Amino acid sequence: MIRLEQLDDNSLRSLAEQLGERLLAAGKRVATAESCTGGWVAKCLTDIPGSSRWFERGYVTYSNLSKEQAIAVSGEVITTFGAVSRPVAEQMAAGALHVSGADLAVAITGIAGPEGGSADKPVGLVWLALASRSGPPIAQRNQFVGDREAIRRAAVAAALKLLVGAQL
Repeated sequence: MIRLEQLDDNSLRSLAEQLGERLLAAGKRVATAESCTGGWVAKCLTDIPGSSRWFERGYVTYSNLSKEQAIAVSGEVITTFGAVSRPVAEQMAAGALHVSGADLAVAITGIAGPEGGSADKPVGLVWLALASRSGPPIAQRNQFVGDREAIRRAAVAAALKLLVGAQL
């Protein structure tokens, strides 16, 4: 299990600022597709003044139907693998990239708890995926610990770190 230190808002802001500087310098734009974080990554990005120059849009696709309708995740893939899975995270990122026209997209799907976990998919399981027009797709499985707030905050931080490290 990965246990991220309790990240404060300043730490998240610093990551968002780093990403914004990189995107602005490269002339690129980013989109987000979020489930368990409910738009928190998009909030961190849009908290940065001038983010409209590099933030394209965010999708909060909490339900399975919204994943299908808004960002073209296959219902068959959701049924086969479950909403919290690598294939769904990858399709969320690819769909957000395609639908938005951005250069880079990150997706988050997970089980923040306190309920909803199982032996195969425990509370704290979060899949991240990154899709880019300039590099190969990346998927990352995380197992965070803590309460709902800590798991969601850790997922946001992990998504921001994944974006900051992305090939532009």
